[in-house]
Amino acid sequence: MDELDSALVRMLQEDGRRTNRDMAQELGIAPSTCLERVRALRRSGVLTGFHAEVDLAAIDRGLQAVIAVRVRPPTRAVIESFQTFLEQMPEVISLFVLTGNDDFLVHVAVRDTDHLHAVVLDKLTKRPELADVRTSVVYAHMRRKVVGPT
Repeated sequence: MDELDSALVRMLQEDGRRTNRDMAQELGIAPSTCLERVRALRRSGVLTGFHAEVDLAAIDRGLQAVIAVRVRPPTRAVIESFQTFLEQMPEVISLFVLTGNDDFLVHVAVRDTDHLHAVVLDKLTKRPELADVRTSVVYAHMRRKVVGPT
């Protein structure tokens, strides 16, 4: 990736609906060059999609929590099965598979504490492979919008 590619990636991360013409004008390049560069970034896998951000409170999912989970036995089959289960839960907004003390960090967005309680007790703890679960309510969340090469 050169400086032009990096600039295009940054612009699209800031606003995925930005027009080709607008980006080309800001960068001082031809629209056709801009379009070809963006297409090449998509083909190479640098740009993997364009997404809308959602205000979780506006869709009645304003309470977020991070749930640390340990499963037993820690085999590939158990980990993959539990991961599939988590991926199908509508409350899960992101998921990390880990090494170390915990096998998963599960980021959930729910209506309220009653909903969170139900997710933990009625969904997670019903799973026989669950060995340990610890829940932390999120007070604030920051996600960097623009990520570039270091």
